[in-house]
Amino acid sequence: MRFHYIKINKINLWCLALLSCFFSISGSAQNLYVGANYHPHDDKNPEKIKKDIQLMKAAGLSVVRMGHLAWDSYEPSEGKFDFEWFDTVMDQMGQAGIKVILDIAIRPAPIWLHQKHPSIDVTNPEGNAQYPNHRYMDDVGDPMFQKYALRFTDTLSKHYAKHPALLAFGIDNESGDGPISYSETVRKRFVVWLTKKYSTVDNLNNAWATQRWSRRINQFDEVGLPVTGPKNGAPEKILDFRRFISDEINQFLFKVLDKVNQNAPGVLTNTNAWYYSSMRYFDYSDIAYSGKMTRQGEGFYPGNTLLTNWGVINSLFGISRIQFESRNPFWCSEFTTMTAVPNSIRKSAYASLMYGNQMVCGWTWQSMHSGEEQYLEGMIDWDGIPNRKYEEYKKIATEFKKIEKFFPYKSQAEVGMAFSFPSQMASDAFPEKQEDQLKACFDLFYFRNMDARIVEISKSALNYKLLFVPGVAVMDEKTADKIRGFVKNGGTVVMTNNSAIVDETGKVFSSTRPGMLSDVFGIRVGSFEETEMLNEISRKSYKGKKIEFTYNGKTTDLESERFDIIEPKGAQVIGSLTSLDKDYPIMTKNKYGKGQAIYVGLPANGNVLNLLLDDLIKELGIKKGPEVPNGVMARQIDKKHYLYLNVTGEAKEIQMKTKSRSLLLDKDYVGNFTIKPYEPEFIELK
Repeated sequence: MRFHYIKINKINLWCLALLSCFFSISGSAQNLYVGANYHPHDDKNPEKIKKDIQLMKAAGLSVVRMGHLAWDSYEPSEGKFDFEWFDTVMDQMGQAGIKVILDIAIRPAPIWLHQKHPSIDVTNPEGNAQYPNHRYMDDVGDPMFQKYALRFTDTLSKHYAKHPALLAFGIDNESGDGPISYSETVRKRFVVWLTKKYSTVDNLNNAWATQRWSRRINQFDEVGLPVTGPKNGAPEKILDFRRFISDEINQFLFKVLDKVNQNAPGVLTNTNAWYYSSMRYFDYSDIAYSGKMTRQGEGFYPGNTLLTNWGVINSLFGISRIQFESRNPFWCSEFTTMTAVPNSIRKSAYASLMYGNQMVCGWTWQSMHSGEEQYLEGMIDWDGIPNRKYEEYKKIATEFKKIEKFFPYKSQAEVGMAFSFPSQMASDAFPEKQEDQLKACFDLFYFRNMDARIVEISKSALNYKLLFVPGVAVMDEKTADKIRGFVKNGGTVVMTNNSAIVDETGKVFSSTRPGMLSDVFGIRVGSFEETEMLNEISRKSYKGKKIEFTYNGKTTDLESERFDIIEPKGAQVIGSLTSLDKDYPIMTKNKYGKGQAIYVGLPANGNVLNLLLDDLIKELGIKKGPEVPNGVMARQIDKKHYLYLNVTGEAKEIQMKTKSRSLLLDKDYVGNFTIKPYEPEFIELK
């Protein structure tokens, strides 16, 4: 280990190092970090690295993320570690006052490791082993992969644990990405997992309903994987297999976290937690609720447009679905560059502050010279000359310095919205996935400038006035008990269709639905109808999926592929479908204990839920967001400070009854003030 600061003045600078380490551990909670993802392993050119750091410092960048996807840059061959070149980079960053997120690049595994242990290779559903031509072609549950990855983690984290430039260790990258392996070794591990879960073959047969299609298992080792080429197996089997894959990913990440915490106690941990990749979607809530990942993170990629805002909304949804109920600051450890329209990066940066973000770390510093991403544009061009995105990040860094002492923002949510990993897997059978219904609920509060938390019900204390349960198809006993207790003790729950359809094993309830909760909601959900079919006898001659919804005398049109047939069993009907052959009860309210349970027999949709939500906000006394014109994002940061962002192409006037001052523009206002198109404003009341 070689740190230059020790050589200069051992006593004084060692004290500085300890002080710096303290601030790394605390994370400087009042900082707003602006930086870049940096790849010095591309050429290890000392002069280029020196010039890059000078440019970073000149732009006011305060953080870099390094080391991701670069295992063999530190361990080029088995057991032969080379840190000398990177020590110099770390030292130079420290001398420049730039903090480092050092990723522990446990994926992808080096080619030499794949060659030594082919069991690490991914096998496709057809049974063919795949050469690791692309990143993340690793079976992370393989014991040999884990052995070497943990050795790499141990060596790297010990080496840099006390380096003064270190801000945090990054734990893997995009853990949900990469194909699932269907190898024989995976099958054997799956058998072990099933044996632990079910104990007996009879229990397994009952859970999987193997009497169907003559699929009875006589011994655990007869179990096969649920995918054969393009064909999938029974949903119960698929659900268990995805739980098994999720458990393996989580168990491995916990091993890495534990090793880092052992070698570098108190040092912050972070990850780009793209757990919801369609490739290897896993249940990240285990990590999020453990508290061991002290800084949740994501790649914030809203697209390149300035004019539209849906990409920004989707990226903000990403923050919420990774953060869950953590009160720690959030880090966007990757942030867009590419061909983003001028000022769109800055717009996105300010939007992220309203969801607890503390870091804008651009992907990437330099437009790369080679590899799959060599045409992805960064902050400096291929010849090392800064471009307009460099200037935009410089502007963000300058402005953030003016307001950082008021951040990161702390959510004041009084509303929870339920995420369910098994329901996401089960909802493949439905027109709407669980995450799509969850996103529809998220949008309700985005457009109201209100805080709302995404929760995993079985892990949450449910300290909310209002709880949305959107398309939570899989209902287990613990989750049902939590919902029942929440309502009984005075909470209000809103459940949408495709909820409480199947039990924990993935089998449709043979009891009255919503499963385990029909008495709480005071209804019986029978079958479902397909709108397009029933529109053949529509009273209003509607066609396709179009349907009319009526609530409190107000009607709206929407589209839905299906809707539930609801029989009230004590519940009051408060909304109906009114365009078909007859009126169909579709929204009901039931008093249960001190609270109320509302059921909506349609997927979560703003056209259905907006009027209901407006009434519930008044009824439950839920704090509204700041009163602003449409197209303005806003949060009250504390008693005296407000953050605004105009996301439209028109100037917007903000109503203000008192004097205020713009901390961004160094300008005083008397009463109302105007925000220019696509511009932020940070106001201090006088």
